[in-house]
Amino acid sequence: MAGDKVSKVGNAIAKGLGVKVAYRDPLGATADPVTRGESAFSVGTVDTYSYNEPEPTSIEWIRETAPSGRQLINYLISLFPFLNWIGRYNLQWLFGDLVAGITVGAVVVPQGMAYARLAELPVQYGLYSSFMGVLVYWFFATSKDITIGPVAVMSTLTGSIVLQVQEQYPDTPGHVIASCLAVILGGIVTTMGLLRLGFIVDFIPLPAISAFMTGSAINICSGQVSTMLGETAKFSTRGATYKVIINTLKYLPSSSIDAAMGVTACAMLYIIRFSCTYAAKKQPHRAKIWFFASTLRTVFVILFYTMVSAAVNLHRKDNPLFSLLGTVPRGFQAAAVPTMDPNIIKAFLGQLPAAVIVLLIEHIAISKSFGRVNNYTIDPSQEFVGIGVTNLLGPFLGGYPATGSFSRTAIKSKAGVRTPLGGCITAVVVLLAIYALPALFFYIPQASLSGVIIHAVGDLITPPNTVYQFWRVSPFDAMIFFIGVVVTVFSSIEDGIYCTICVSVAVLLFRVAKARGQFLGRVTIHSVVGDHLLDGDGKYGSPGNHKDPSQHEDHAHRSIFVPINHTDGSNPDIEVEQPLPGIFIYRFSEGFNYPNANHYTDFLVQTIFRSTRRTNPHAFKRPGDRPWNDAGVKGEDETQDDRPLLQAVILDFSSVNNVDVTSIQNLIDVRNQLDLYASPRSVQWHFAHINNRWTKRGLAAAGFGYPTPTSSDGFHRWKPIFSVAEIEGSSSAAALAEMLNNQREQGLHHHDPPKDLESGIKTTDSSSTEHETHGVETASSEESDYIRKNKLSRDLTDSKAYRSRRKVALVQGMNRPFFHIDLTSALQSAVANSSDEIPHM
Repeated sequence: MAGDKVSKVGNAIAKGLGVKVAYRDPLGATADPVTRGESAFSVGTVDTYSYNEPEPTSIEWIRETAPSGRQLINYLISLFPFLNWIGRYNLQWLFGDLVAGITVGAVVVPQGMAYARLAELPVQYGLYSSFMGVLVYWFFATSKDITIGPVAVMSTLTGSIVLQVQEQYPDTPGHVIASCLAVILGGIVTTMGLLRLGFIVDFIPLPAISAFMTGSAINICSGQVSTMLGETAKFSTRGATYKVIINTLKYLPSSSIDAAMGVTACAMLYIIRFSCTYAAKKQPHRAKIWFFASTLRTVFVILFYTMVSAAVNLHRKDNPLFSLLGTVPRGFQAAAVPTMDPNIIKAFLGQLPAAVIVLLIEHIAISKSFGRVNNYTIDPSQEFVGIGVTNLLGPFLGGYPATGSFSRTAIKSKAGVRTPLGGCITAVVVLLAIYALPALFFYIPQASLSGVIIHAVGDLITPPNTVYQFWRVSPFDAMIFFIGVVVTVFSSIEDGIYCTICVSVAVLLFRVAKARGQFLGRVTIHSVVGDHLLDGDGKYGSPGNHKDPSQHEDHAHRSIFVPINHTDGSNPDIEVEQPLPGIFIYRFSEGFNYPNANHYTDFLVQTIFRSTRRTNPHAFKRPGDRPWNDAGVKGEDETQDDRPLLQAVILDFSSVNNVDVTSIQNLIDVRNQLDLYASPRSVQWHFAHINNRWTKRGLAAAGFGYPTPTSSDGFHRWKPIFSVAEIEGSSSAAALAEMLNNQREQGLHHHDPPKDLESGIKTTDSSSTEHETHGVETASSEESDYIRKNKLSRDLTDSKAYRSRRKVALVQGMNRPFFHIDLTSALQSAVANSSDEIPHM
C-alpha cells in the first residue's frame, strides 16, 4: 500500500511537471503487448517463457553504490593491512627481514645524506627522512619490498622549491620550507588514499613514467658532475639540463684534486658491480654472496674514501685538501612541530601538482613492478595512505618529502625480505648511524658523494632496448617518451612531467574520438588438429557429447564474424559472407560515448548510403524538392538502381560498457535519418552483446529494443526469435510442454480455457499463422491469452528440445526482443524480419 501511494504521488508530480513517465513505451502505456511487436510468447505464458528483464532503478544504483555497515568495517580494517599477517609472524620471516633490513640500512645512510644535498639541505635531514620513512610505512604497507625515504628526483624537486621560496623569503631556513612542503604533500596524498583514488595513477602510462625518470636522471647526473670534478668556477646547476652540461664542459679546466676522489669513487662503484655480476654468472652456487657484495659496494666505497680523507685531513680540518662533508650533528636536533607559514605555502603552491605527481608515480610504479615479480598485488589507494602518513609525521623529526626508492627497493627484494616489518630493522640501522657515526661523517668527501649519486641515479635511465620495445608495441608511445625526455633536458623536470602527461592524455582522447567501427561479415570455420577435423566426437579436445551422438554435427563447424575489409589481419583470401542485402553488422571498437559518437555514426551512415538505394525513388517529385546535399545517382535513372534497400542495422556492443545522453541522442538522430531514407518503411535496429543493464536502460529509453513503428501502419507483422538455454527443474519449458500433453491426453475440452495458468493450458486447432497473429489483435483479452498459450504448447510439443526432454528458458527478456545475446541470434532475427523488396513506385 505504501508503494502504491508513493507511485501515485510520483505520477501526480510527473503529470504536473509534464514528465512522460511511460517514455520508454513508443505507443503509450495502454498499447497491446503483442501489437508492440514483443512476440506471441510475451504475455500470459509460463514462467520459463515469460521472462521480462527488469530495468535498473535509481534506488538500486544507490543501494549498490552506498557502502553497507560491513563494508565500512572492512574499509577501516583495510587501512591497517599489517593486521592480516602480524599474527602469523615467525622466526623464518624475522631472519629474512633482519638480513634485508640491515642491508638496506647500510645503503640508505650514505644515499640519504647524498640526496639531502640535492634538496639543498644539510645531510642530517636525509637521515631524518630515511628513519621516519622506513619506521612508519609498514603500518600501512601493501608491499613488502618498497622502501620509503629520500629519493633523487623528489630531492631535486624539493631543492628547486626551497631555492624558489628563498628568493622571496631569504631569511627562511631551507629545512622549514622542506618540512612545510612535506606536511602539505602528506595531507593531499593521505586524503586521496582515504577516498580510494588510487586509480588516478593509471592515467599516467608507462612511457610517460619512463620519460620522466630518464629525463630526471640526466638532469641530476649533469648537476653532480661539476661537484664530482671539483670545479672551482661556480655556476647554477639548477637550470635547464643542456645549460648545465654546457657550463660543466666550459669550466672543465677549473677542476681540482676533488676529481680524484669523485671520479675514482664512481668508477670503483661500477667496477665492483660489474665484477660481482660477472662472478655470479660464473659461480651460480655463490650468487647470493656476490649479490650482497654488490649491494654493499656503496658502503664500502664511502668507508674507503672516508678513511683516505681522514688520513689526509686529520690535522688540517680548517683547511682540508679537498671538500669535506663537514660537521653532522648527533641525534634529532631538528625535531619540532613543523612551521606552517601561509606565506611559504603560497610561494610554492604552483609547484604542488608536480610534487604530488613525483611523490606518487615513482612509488606506485615501483611497488606494482615488484609486486608482479614477487607474486602479490598492491593496493594503490592504500599506498597513498602509507606515503601520506609518512610525510605527515616525518617533518616532526625534521624530515622532508620522501617516497619509494627504486634502487633500495630492488636491494630489499633481492635480499629476501619477507614482510613490510623489515623497514623497522632498517630504521634501527639509521638510528644507530644518527647517534653513533656523526663524527665519522665529517671526513666524507663531497666529490665521492656526488659519485655515489651519479651511480645510483644512472639506473633510472631507460635502456635503448626498452625504448625499442616501445616503438615495436606502439610508435605513439615511443614518441611520448622522446618528447618527455627532450622537454626535461631543454626545460625542467616539472615541464617534462606536465608535457608527458598532457601528450599522453591527448593521444588517448585522439584514439577515443577517432575510433572507427567495422562492418562485419560471416565466416564458417572448422577446427582442425593437423589433418584431423574436430567433429565433436570428443577426440583431440573437442567438446563431444557421447550421450547424444546426434549433437556431434553441431560442433563440426561454427560461424564467426570478422571485418569485411580484413582490417583485423585475417587472411584476405577468405571470402567473408555478406549478410542479407540491406542488413549491416557494425561493431564499435572503443566504447560509445560523447567523444566518438559522431565519428562512429558518420562512418555508419556514409557506408549505408553508399551501399543501398532510397526505398522510394520518387520521393522528390521535382528537382527543387531534393535537398541540396543529396545528389542522388549521377547520370542514371534512380529507378534503375540495382543496389539493395536498407533493411536493418545490427550494432555489436561488445566493447561498449556505458552510454551517455550525447551518444544516445546521436543514435536517435541516425535512426530518424535512416527512417526518412527508407520511408515509407522503417529500419529495424538490433543490438548484440550488451553487457551493462544501464546501457540497456538507456537504449530502451530512446525507443530501441523493439521493432520501430512506421508512420503509416504502426508495427508490421514480425517473427520473434529468442535465445533459450537449458535449465533444470519442474519450471522448465519442457516440463510445461509435458504437463500440457498429459492434460490433452486426459481429454480436457478445448473450449474451456483454464483460469489458473498452472492448472493446465488447452490447445486449439487453429491452422493458419495469419489467423494466430491477427486473431490475437482482434480477440478478447481472455481469448488472446488462450491462443498464445496454445501456440506455445504446440511449439514446445513439436520442438526437438521437448522430444529430448531438455528444459530451456529465455536467456534475455522478451520485453526487449531486439536486444540479442550474440551476433548470430541478431542476424537471424534481422533476416527473419526483413521486408520484401518494395517494387519501384
